[in-house]
Amino acid sequence: MKYKNEVKLQFPSHSENEAFSRAAVAAFAVQLDPTVEELTEIKTAISEAVSNAIIHAYDEAEDGLVTVEVKYTEDRRLIMIVSDDGVGIGDIEKAKEPLYTSKGGEERSGMGFTVMESFTDRLEITSKPGEGTKVTMMKQLDSLL
Repeated sequence: MKYKNEVKLQFPSHSENEAFSRAAVAAFAVQLDPTVEELTEIKTAISEAVSNAIIHAYDEAEDGLVTVEVKYTEDRRLIMIVSDDGVGIGDIEKAKEPLYTSKGGEERSGMGFTVMESFTDRLEITSKPGEGTKVTMMKQLDSLL
């Protein structure tokens, strides 16, 4: 597939970088002139994906890298990919269940994948234990009027 434009960011898995990634993806998506609602959905979806990578991919004692790729096509399809080289997910279907969290005892809602799925048109998760996780989200923006 040919993309009209794309960008790739990589940063340490520090919680403060979630806000940076959200702002960077929003700034990139603005090129497509999204509605306020579409932009809010994009920011929320990327925020959830990056937060998941920061919180779940790496042991608190280690820093890892989170990679965010954002691309768009001529027909205003936005593709957002968040990946890490962390612990991976053993059971993706279980992880996608609302209210499930692998961080029991902490204040986690377990709604990350549910939120991503509800604010995008397609969500794909690939992961292998010990090898990391890749979350791909696609959002088709409305046609310009």
